[in-house]
Amino acid sequence: MDAIAPGLLIAQGIGRWGNYWNQELFGKPSDLPWAVEIDPSHRPAGYELDSTFQPTFLYEFIWDVLMAGVLILVGWRFRIKPPALFALYVSLYTAFRAYEETLRIDPAHHFLGQRINFWVSVILFAAATAFFIWWQFIRKAPGDAPKARPTEPAGPKMAIPGRRVRSRR
Repeated sequence: MDAIAPGLLIAQGIGRWGNYWNQELFGKPSDLPWAVEIDPSHRPAGYELDSTFQPTFLYEFIWDVLMAGVLILVGWRFRIKPPALFALYVSLYTAFRAYEETLRIDPAHHFLGQRINFWVSVILFAAATAFFIWWQFIRKAPGDAPKARPTEPAGPKMAIPGRRVRSRR
């Protein structure tokens, strides 16, 4: 799972370009220089008069590529206990996804004023982050137990040639 995490981010980022070609999953109306123009036939109800929108697919592409680099760097630089790197992937992806959901205007179900996908991302972010911290820093793996100091056997000591034996008195 750790080995595929950076590749998943790259694949997700590349897949978002399909949203550009399909003119779907864009954000709120925008006058930014990089805003994307959406054909009137693809605009959601209530936004028929707006022509340019936030390119959320572009934001996610950039985030995904940057976070793939971060995962590779973290995996190379630090000793990560598998599958902690995969948990970090889920954490990083859902952190941005929660933000991205606040920009989106396509029809979706809402709960407590936010899109369902926002809440799913927040819950997955919290779970993945907690798992990463627990697995990487708190959990004691079977091989992580402190090694007991060997005790000397009771009874008389055996003389080894060339060594002086101290008597116990």
